[in-house]
Amino acid sequence: MIQSETPASLITIFGATGDLAKRKLYPSLYHLFTKGQLAEHFAVIGVGRRPWSNDVLRAHVKDSVLSSIPEAENVETFISRFYYQAHDVSDSASYIQLKELANDLDEKYSLQGNRIFYLAMAPEFFGTIAEHLKQDGLTDTPGFHRLVIEKPFGHDLESAKELNKRIRNVFDENDIYRIDHYLGKEMVQNIEVIRFANAIFEPLWNNRFISNIQVTSSEVLGVEERGGYYENSGALRDMVQNHMLQMVALLAMEPPIRLTPQEIRSEKVKVLRALKPMKDEEVESYFVRGQYGPSTNSEQPALGYREETNVQPDSNTATFVAGKLMIDNFRWAGVPFYIRTGKRMSTKSTKIIIQFKDVPMNLYYNSDEKLAPNLLVIHIQPEEGITLHLNAKNTGHSMETKPVKLDFSTNDIAGYNTPEAYEKLLHDCLRGDATNFTHWDEVALSWNFVDKISRVWEENKAAFPNYPAGTMGPVEADQLLEKDGFQWWSVTNDEN
Repeated sequence: MIQSETPASLITIFGATGDLAKRKLYPSLYHLFTKGQLAEHFAVIGVGRRPWSNDVLRAHVKDSVLSSIPEAENVETFISRFYYQAHDVSDSASYIQLKELANDLDEKYSLQGNRIFYLAMAPEFFGTIAEHLKQDGLTDTPGFHRLVIEKPFGHDLESAKELNKRIRNVFDENDIYRIDHYLGKEMVQNIEVIRFANAIFEPLWNNRFISNIQVTSSEVLGVEERGGYYENSGALRDMVQNHMLQMVALLAMEPPIRLTPQEIRSEKVKVLRALKPMKDEEVESYFVRGQYGPSTNSEQPALGYREETNVQPDSNTATFVAGKLMIDNFRWAGVPFYIRTGKRMSTKSTKIIIQFKDVPMNLYYNSDEKLAPNLLVIHIQPEEGITLHLNAKNTGHSMETKPVKLDFSTNDIAGYNTPEAYEKLLHDCLRGDATNFTHWDEVALSWNFVDKISRVWEENKAAFPNYPAGTMGPVEADQLLEKDGFQWWSVTNDEN
């Protein structure tokens, strides 16, 4: 049940001393606190391995908030609700102590037994923690009990099934909140509004009028200190299985009969079920993998992936993936959805480009160039906004055309501050709104799709590295579109 007001709750963060909690969770909770979107009755328990005290945790949280919001007010009041417990996730004695602390805080702050458990830890601990929460009595309260889990949810379909089985022995599916932070981004959530609240788009949102859709998420950074993790995931598991397929599902789904979590999830699942399956020998025709090598630009030197810390010198891990997805249903038959994601690319950008089909006959054809296509661009990060690319008459006596843009950018609105994705998702979880979290059916279908690609790539060693750091990926990614008569569009909502 979604509640209009945020109920009282005890938030327990496993991994409270880690990087995710410091960079994202504490500033997000502070924003909710200052906006009055945390209940008056709340408390937070930070759980970690380090032998900290309440005072050490509070100083840590204060530093986190001030680093993110230098002019923060009422910080002392905010951090006074934080408590710490040193914890061994495999030891029942630690959970019994945690239960005693939770019960004391429940009574002190009138929290009504409502509890949220946020697992900001390594995935191998998810199942163990969930089982201990039940067997050691932390879920024995009259209020709600919700489990928030970071990605990755499993390493493949079989491991995801096993993890889901362990967690479902403790929590109902409706109480499991699998975070995909892309679903908390302002313009990702705007996809539904753009589609379903505008009569100029929804009638055109099909294979009669759209030629292709492109989803790009590029990063300029490399793996940094995450080499060990990345060696076991790569771009396919780290980005495609979750973020990229989730955006494709939102773009391709049918209009839900109402805006409830169940109906929206149902339509997304239908899209994932309709993804055209590939035979092993077809994978290389539909997907391209890449790994960055050293930069060839002397002004911007960068190591190759194989030279990064904790990376094997002959690593077969892909740091770049481009693919063509076909959706076998009535609306999208014949329309390719191209996805592209990678590290050490030339720009940091996440955007969606919908390319509409050309007009049947170009009355304004210029002898030296074709009529520019109509594009709808949804800018997700770092800028946020929408751009519509049209053709208009060029100034003068001739009837030559020129491309023009209609722009909406949240960066242009005075005082506009789009909430951080984690802030939105935490607020949704507190209210019991699971719309922007990933359901098990979506996780299973996504793994089922990418597992075949992973297996084929693991069995066939690639000729890596195949793109220099600071570029937009291997040339094969361009050829993937060229053979269909298309190209990757590179557009921003602030270009001239």
